[in-house]
Amino acid sequence: MHTIAAIATPHAAGGIAVIRISGDTAISVAQQCFRSTGGKSLAEMSGYTCAYGSFLDTAGSELDDGIATVFRAPHSYTGEDTVEFSCHGGIFVTRQLLETVYAAGAQPAEAGEFTKRAFLAGKMTLTQAEAVMDVIGAAGKRELAFAHAQQNGALFHRVQQISQGIVRSLGDLAAWADYPEDEIPAVTPESLHAALQPVLEQLDSTLATYDYGRILQSGVSAVIVGKPNVGKSTLFNLLSGSQRSIVTEIAGTTRDTLEEHVSIHGIPLNIIDTAGIRQTEDVVEKIGVRKAIDFAEEADLIIYVVDSSTEMDQNDDDIIRMIQSKKVIVLMNKSDLRPVVSRSDIEKQLQAPIIEISAREETGLDIFEDTLKDMFFAGDIHYNDELCITNVRHKAAIAAALESLKMVMHSIEDGMPEDFFSIDLMDAYEQLGHIIGEAVEDDL
Repeated sequence: MHTIAAIATPHAAGGIAVIRISGDTAISVAQQCFRSTGGKSLAEMSGYTCAYGSFLDTAGSELDDGIATVFRAPHSYTGEDTVEFSCHGGIFVTRQLLETVYAAGAQPAEAGEFTKRAFLAGKMTLTQAEAVMDVIGAAGKRELAFAHAQQNGALFHRVQQISQGIVRSLGDLAAWADYPEDEIPAVTPESLHAALQPVLEQLDSTLATYDYGRILQSGVSAVIVGKPNVGKSTLFNLLSGSQRSIVTEIAGTTRDTLEEHVSIHGIPLNIIDTAGIRQTEDVVEKIGVRKAIDFAEEADLIIYVVDSSTEMDQNDDDIIRMIQSKKVIVLMNKSDLRPVVSRSDIEKQLQAPIIEISAREETGLDIFEDTLKDMFFAGDIHYNDELCITNVRHKAAIAAALESLKMVMHSIEDGMPEDFFSIDLMDAYEQLGHIIGEAVEDDL
């Protein structure tokens, strides 16, 4: 394959930048751009060794000084000969050095191409390659822990274990059908059902981790809704730790949506502040209300803010009807003022956690945070400490395999011929093979 190169560090000014060069001609390409202080050629260096020297521009003049590190195939990240240039992290300097590398014969690497080559070279499995991006994008301890688990092969081994259970049943069926003259024990519907039940349970429990994994990777989409002037923007500013929303006593101040990413008890939260929902003739405000409703329909969580110091009205009734089927936390704001709305007033219309807070006085938020943690890290969100699915492709394949396995179980219970079992078992195995890159024929 052709030699590729790219900047391996963020494209921003910093103390150091790294340019990675990988391919059959990586060392000869790098040598054209580097002159070691001791005069030693990169071609003479063994793997895992460094040399200090000068980096050259396309005219052969000194551009910067730094270190060249040589990795020999197959003992490199990509499995190919690789050279890494560590130069000063100026944007201009780094870009000029990369242009020199290209002029020496390397081609620009595509996004993820170094990891792709590592996968093709057998340095990592498909799931481990996919986990690299999860490690890079991890925004907290939980995300990083699960990304490392997948990088260390947690998903690969789980899928492989489930696949082996399916292939054993496929093998038993094939052997019994194809070699009747041999004294192979008959595969009875009862024995097949018993053998596949734990496999089905493993698939089901693995699939159930996706909701939690999606939260870890993408964050909870939390939309703050309520009628105008109930304290939504004050709450948004408080949770985001900045004064992004304009706060006034004038109802309808917020006309557009604002979004901020925060972490509460390790839960990544994408908080969206919206316009107050009410009937209005103001053209601009109507657009804001429509956007608030649209965001609420797509949200994972609704934070419904009620002004406990004023009577609830038709606008509240409309909001409650809109969020009835959603996951909701109700915040009774302005608890520092004389209450007019009681907890029972809301409980009559909406089944959801209700918390009294004062966004202005910053009270009650600890209870809100604990409620949020219980809602998304317990109850109907399933996960374990070893494995968590965060990839939509993995989810789709596991869901399809689970559906095929359920069809096998239904066929067994309905007394269908054995051919039906094999077809659906084969399909389940192939779906799992899409995750880890294995083919059914070899294992069977």
